[in-house]
Amino acid sequence: MIEIRVICDPADTDRVSHALAAAFDTGPARQYPTRDGKRTQLYVTADHRPAPEPSFAASHWPVPDEAYALAPSIISEIGWTARAAANRPFYDGLNREFWLRKAALLDRIALSDEADSATGDAADLATRAAQRLMELDGTAVICAPRYYVRQQYAAWAKDQ
Repeated sequence: MIEIRVICDPADTDRVSHALAAAFDTGPARQYPTRDGKRTQLYVTADHRPAPEPSFAASHWPVPDEAYALAPSIISEIGWTARAAANRPFYDGLNREFWLRKAALLDRIALSDEADSATGDAADLATRAAQRLMELDGTAVICAPRYYVRQQYAAWAKDQ
C-alpha cells in the first residue's frame, strides 16, 4: 500500500485522479487546497494492480498439471528445500534452483489448499517466492508471478 500526493491545477484533478486509478488500485482521492490557494493537493491511497492472468490457452503458460508433471512429491520437495536452506553455501540467497524449487513447492501447496477451499497464507507465500524468483531472473512483471514459476519449472524439469 502506498500513499500518493499530487499537486496540480484544480482543472486537472479529475484527469489526474482517473490516471492514477488506471495505473493503481486506488481509494477515493482526498482534495485540499495548497497554501497559496492556486493549486490542489490530491492524496490517494493506492496499491499495485495484480498482474494480469494469462490465458490458459496460451501455449507458453502451462497449466499446473503440465508444469509439475515431472515434479517429485511435495514431501520430497519439502525435504530438499529444508536441506538446501540448511546448507548455507548452497543457499546464499541468490541460488536460482533453490528459489525456483521453493516457489514451485509453495505454488503446489497453494493449489492444493485452493482445491480444498482451505484458507491460509499459502497463496501469499507462493506469490512472494515467485516474485523473488522473478527479481533474481531480472524479469519484468508481465504476468502473474505464479504462472511464471510454472513456466520456468516446466522448462527446468525437462532439462533434469
